[in-house]
Parts: sequence; C-alpha cells; structure tokens
Amino acid sequence: MGWVESGHAWGARAIDWAYLFEPYARSANDELFARTGVGPGTRLLDIACGSGYAAGVAARRGAAVSGLDASEELITIARARTPDGDFRVGDMFALPFEDDSFDVATSFNGIWKGCEGALVEAARVVRPGGLVGFTFWGAPKRLGLGPYFATVVALSPPDHGAATMDQGETGRPGVAEQMLQDARLDLLDRGAVQVVNEFPDLDIALRALASAGPSWPPIRHVGYEHFAEALREALGPMYVEGIGVRIVSELGWVVARVPAA
Repeated sequence: MGWVESGHAWGARAIDWAYLFEPYARSANDELFARTGVGPGTRLLDIACGSGYAAGVAARRGAAVSGLDASEELITIARARTPDGDFRVGDMFALPFEDDSFDVATSFNGIWKGCEGALVEAARVVRPGGLVGFTFWGAPKRLGLGPYFATVVALSPPDHGAATMDQGETGRPGVAEQMLQDARLDLLDRGAVQVVNEFPDLDIALRALASAGPSWPPIRHVGYEHFAEALREALGPMYVEGIGVRIVSELGWVVARVPAA
C-alpha cells in the first residue's frame, strides 16, 4: 500500500497502538541505540516512528530527536510525548529533511524487504560516517506472534496476505545485508534481541493486536468481530491464569555506516 493508505492503517487505532502495543520493542530500542552510540547531542532520526515511543527513549539518552511517520494520529501522540522533538507526517521514500542532517537514523520494524528506497533516503539525510540501523522480525521459529500473523494472512485480501508473507522474508540470512548493499551502506554488525508483548487478558491482547497496521486490511475485509473472534481462538492457548498473555518474539537488527564522501 502507498504511504497515505499506510497512514490510515496505522492511525485507525492510534491510541491503542501507542499505549498497548508499541512499548513491546523497548529492549530493541535500547539495543539499537547502544549499538549506534545514541547519547547526549546525537542528532537522531527515527523513520516510521509511530507514536514516538522509541524517540522518547532516545531523548532520555540525551539525543536531539526527529521522527517521521505516515500517520497523523500517531505523530500527534509523538509530539505530546517529546515536545522538543521534530516530528513530521510524510513518506519514508521521500524524507522531508536536508542532506547530512543527522548522525544516526533508525527504524524499528518500519523498513522491510522491498523498502530499499527508504534506506537510500536514510543514507542521504545521515552525514558521511554516520550510522543507519533497523530492526525486523527474526527467525520464524522464534516468532511468538506467529499465530497473529497467520490470522492476518488467512483473513486478508490475497494481495495483503502475500505482502505480509514477504515482510517476513527480511529476517532470512543475507536479505538485510543485500538491502544495505543496494542502498550503498556498509554493514557493521548484525544481531538479534528478544521482545515481549504482555497483556493482562485476552480482551486487552485483542485490542492491542487489532491496532497494528497489518490488522487493518483483514478488519476491512471481514469485519472487526470476525477478525477478533479468529484472533481470540488463535491466542487462547497463550493465556495463563495468574500471568495473562505473554508473547516472546525475536527481532533481528543490523547497523551500517554511511560511506565517507
């Protein structure tokens, strides 16, 4: 889908996404910011920044943060979370920032296979010698959210189901490396980190997962009630009395350098 339609998808349930789902990636935020040396004075751009959770983490490390997302609703929350940041609505394939504006650019599950153009743009706005890092879903056998994605694929129109499957290809060996090479970025390191979704019950889990952008096409295709019923069945075995719903997944990450001019 185009960036405007993507903004509608991710903004449809923006508040639920911001507070019920987005914090799941905190360990990935910390890992990538440590690997890219984000700290006092770092000029950071977070691409596909969502409601600005990661940018807020970086700001508390002392960085001067900017962010871009396709969703006006999510950017509104990002601005409230970090009032001193520069958050803009726009297309990651045409970043509205000048060349060499940043020391570091990151993206947390916002850049996938097929999005090499976004990496080209990231390289343009980061100074020579600066760093670009992004995360993506890791090994399928360590994707605790697999039942969610299976439900999305099963209930989506065929084109969106295929696109969802293609996104999962990013974590396969060599794919992210090729993306960096195509964007003329020099790979420095690659690794993986665990992230955890935690919900007190299935009702909250359903609200959270329905707020993610990939849920928008199946909800439009079959209706919210049908989607929620199927998702409740898929997630049911994950609920544990006295613990709630706890879903552990793996994110891969890569860090690359912008070549010196």
